[in-house]
Amino acid sequence: MAFSDAVLAIIITLLVVDLRVPDVPPGRLLIGLLEQWPGYVAYLASYAYVAVVWLNHKVAFNRVKESDRGLHWVNFFVLFTTALLPFPTAVVSDALQKHDQQDQRVAVAFYALIGALLCASWLAFFHYLARHRDLLKEGVSERHFPAERVRALVGVILYVAAGLIGYLVAPLAGLVIFAVLPVFYAVTSAGLYQVPLTRRIAQRRPPEPGS
Repeated sequence: MAFSDAVLAIIITLLVVDLRVPDVPPGRLLIGLLEQWPGYVAYLASYAYVAVVWLNHKVAFNRVKESDRGLHWVNFFVLFTTALLPFPTAVVSDALQKHDQQDQRVAVAFYALIGALLCASWLAFFHYLARHRDLLKEGVSERHFPAERVRALVGVILYVAAGLIGYLVAPLAGLVIFAVLPVFYAVTSAGLYQVPLTRRIAQRRPPEPGS
């Protein structure tokens, strides 16, 4: 856990590297700073995403009593894909500031690819824990990690959709999906069945035969 926390802290630090002092003539610093707004938006979005990854990572390992080699490897996969985030963040920021729509389409599709890969790494992580209950603490629900696979799969599907929409229709539409997904993962960080609405649906009993 300490290693994972350190890696995620470094990733968050690297995100700020893309924010730079604008190269403008004297007296135009304010305008230069304002023109870099895509960089600020990209930074905030990816910062929030890494923060959500850390939160989900923390919650997941709070249910784990011990690790084995397989769990270490799927955890490395999660860290590897998360560590890629600063690169597509910089690509999107640069493309938005240069106002070339074709480059913006490619940048959004590229960010979506990395986002889908990150969700796929979580899918592998949750699948491994769902198949190795001996690694979990007592009292962890049998349906918790199987349900988490659904949550990760939703991310893969939506990132692919965002990439296609951003490339084929409008880059801004893809960016909206990018902004919504971290919110979804933040709200469901304790587990899909811990969300009040989902919990009520899961606990609803089927009607009695003949009723």
